Amino acid sequence: MRIVLVGPPGAGKGTQAAFLAKNLSIPHISTGDLFRANISQNTELGLRAKAFMDAGDLVPDEITIGMAKDRMEQPDAVNGFLLDGFPRNVSQAEALDEMLQAAGMKLDAVLDLEVEEDEVVKRIAGRRICRNDSAHVFHVTYAPPKTEGVCDTCGGELYQRGDDSEGTVRNRLEVYHTQTEPIIDFYKAQGLLVTIPALGEVADVTKRAMEALQK
Repeated sequence: MRIVLVGPPGAGKGTQAAFLAKNLSIPHISTGDLFRANISQNTELGLRAKAFMDAGDLVPDEITIGMAKDRMEQPDAVNGFLLDGFPRNVSQAEALDEMLQAAGMKLDAVLDLEVEEDEVVKRIAGRRICRNDSAHVFHVTYAPPKTEGVCDTCGGELYQRGDDSEGTVRNRLEVYHTQTEPIIDFYKAQGLLVTIPALGEVADVTKRAMEALQK
């Protein structure tokens, strides 16, 4: 299957992508992984992307599209893939359609993880990270530490990352609404959109998504 996963920040895309890709036996292709791989391997696209990133600029669509195209042409993606973070706007969605059409392929579904904006803010702004080990993550509501402000695992101080503040989260949501949300209507017009409520346990959301894909 060839699937695109969309949804606002905090909807759980990364978590769901990993589970869905495993269940479907297809590679999970995320934009973050594409950038990291190309930059670490010093590919031409990676070097071009790094120059923009080092200057604090957005990486142009053509570079992101090129990285995605190269990745989708790898042997493990011949029988399908799950795209996470790409396409991020209508121009990229149109480019993806053209790439697939040229290769005689098409998307099977676009999964839209739906979650209310206030819930997104609550999820992200409530995260607390251990200063000693960033792998130790807590949440003031959903996974609170035994002692406020103290890591259960190592006793380190818990803090809120700057990009997890409510103001920053709402700015990220505004960017999502402006740039990425229009692809939902783009794919709805093609009859590919499947909306999945993203509230509840991770396993329940995965089950909903798998049942929707099977239909």
